[in-house]
Amino acid sequence: MKKIGWKEKVSFPEFDLMDLPAKIDTGARTSVVHCKSIEIIKRYRKPYVKFVLLDPETPGYSGKEFILPFHKERKVRNSFGQEENRIVVQTVAELFNKKYPIEISLRDRSDMEFPMLLGRSFIRKNFVVDVSRSNLSARYKKKKLKEKKERENRDTLQK
Repeated sequence: MKKIGWKEKVSFPEFDLMDLPAKIDTGARTSVVHCKSIEIIKRYRKPYVKFVLLDPETPGYSGKEFILPFHKERKVRNSFGQEENRIVVQTVAELFNKKYPIEISLRDRSDMEFPMLLGRSFIRKNFVVDVSRSNLSARYKKKKLKEKKERENRDTLQK
């Protein structure tokens, strides 16, 4: 199993969002991402969720509106111990240059330090958390990119 730190950078190819800072939270069941303008709409007689990821103050903000099929609504206990209903969507998260399916709840997290939390239902089958480390996936990505460039340089020199 891959090891992750207490915080990581997560990419979401479906949203064209790279290296979003995420806090790893083994106490949270569901992963959550910062969103604005969350709205359930009907399309072809089926429910969809329309939302804008992040906000203008958050790095990576594009202002683009996304529409995904409504997956479910779940009661979640927030960090203050209060229950609230949250809309959950399914997408793909990328860490260590590998894609993983993920369920994420949508919520305004503008008052929080991290725009994303990765919860234990995502972590459980994929990763082990080393709380003394951080950004292991970003380091892995840089290392692989450096190795690729070195290979390309060697190949160019050999020609």
